[in-house]
Amino acid sequence: MSLEIKVPPVGESITEVTLSSWLKKDGDAVQMDEAIAELESDKATFELTAEKAGILKTIAKEGDVLPIGAVVCSIEEGGAAPAAAPKAVEVAAVAEAKPVAAAAAGSKETTYASGTPSPAAAKILAEKGVDPASVNGNGVAGRITKEDALSAQAPAAKPAVTATAPATAAPPAGERSEKREKMSSLRKTVARRLVAVKNETAMLTTFNEVDMSPIMELRGKYKDKFKEKHGVGLGFMSFFTKAVTEALKDWPSIGARIDGEEVVYSNFADISIAVSAPKGLVVPVIRNADGMSLADIEKAIVVLAGKARDNKLTLEEMTGGTFTITNGGVFGSMLSTPILNSPQSAILGMHNIIERPVAVNGQVVIRPMMYLALSYDHRIVDGRESVSFLVRVKQLLEDPARLLLGV
Repeated sequence: MSLEIKVPPVGESITEVTLSSWLKKDGDAVQMDEAIAELESDKATFELTAEKAGILKTIAKEGDVLPIGAVVCSIEEGGAAPAAAPKAVEVAAVAEAKPVAAAAAGSKETTYASGTPSPAAAKILAEKGVDPASVNGNGVAGRITKEDALSAQAPAAKPAVTATAPATAAPPAGERSEKREKMSSLRKTVARRLVAVKNETAMLTTFNEVDMSPIMELRGKYKDKFKEKHGVGLGFMSFFTKAVTEALKDWPSIGARIDGEEVVYSNFADISIAVSAPKGLVVPVIRNADGMSLADIEKAIVVLAGKARDNKLTLEEMTGGTFTITNGGVFGSMLSTPILNSPQSAILGMHNIIERPVAVNGQVVIRPMMYLALSYDHRIVDGRESVSFLVRVKQLLEDPARLLLGV
């Protein structure tokens, strides 16, 4: 008997997913609970697992958009993948292309694979009009691979076509090509949300700068002991996260959100950290960051960033934040206006650290400076609140002792 594997429910608001890739091939033997495919929703990527052991029979193709409950594949009973049976067309091609070689061999040493194109190679050769007998196979036992087919030369054109060839304009020097890729569900959702934020909020950005020398001196002095004790490095993000959580206590509207005709205030700080993942920008959430130490925040960042790189983040880990921090400085950004992470009302943008001349106590000195940008929804956050919040963050970062003393 066979068992149909269907798209499982992955969230209340998700009605369809995209089959991003098969981890197992059609005809492969799979074990129970073994990952067989990757499905991508508009919020996360997750694995589809085998519900029993057997032979995989794929139904959907990579790139297909499937509704929840749609059949993706089936699993037939059996312990090992059977050897692939040769297609009738391919057998005929071998018999016609190499009758002399087959007769000369006259033994069991001549295998089906010799001189036979793979399915992908056969399709390419057919499109080019190339006889498989004229192609040397470099695959196992002489099998013609896809790469062999791609490099095969098409037969000479007919005279009628050749006569018109001189009239064709010479192509321009250098290669000119285009590639089209279907937008992933994640990318489409990001695009839709960003446009909605621009259209539905009164977004404004205020700027300030922070002298990073106190934090850099603190890190330089204690980073080795910190890592030895806590097992993680002491980065800048934990300082910024801690500073934001303290500033939110003084200016709670920065962490509020609009829900219909109501403004919702939270007495906790769930900080979203923007992370660049292989398939796009994701924003995992550090829960209750206001009650964490610097070490706890660093550990949480390591775990969430690792899951983001491996596409292992769950929907729960990416929803429900009250404030977002994004660090464009890791890519060299000097200044930007970050876009709100809806339904949140504010986002803090960090940038690269550059040594610049600044005036300190009437003297011009060189200090490592960073520009900060706070984008906010002017519908519920006034200018006084946004500027005061950013100044508070600046004060805490330029005097890190305040983060420990809470003053």
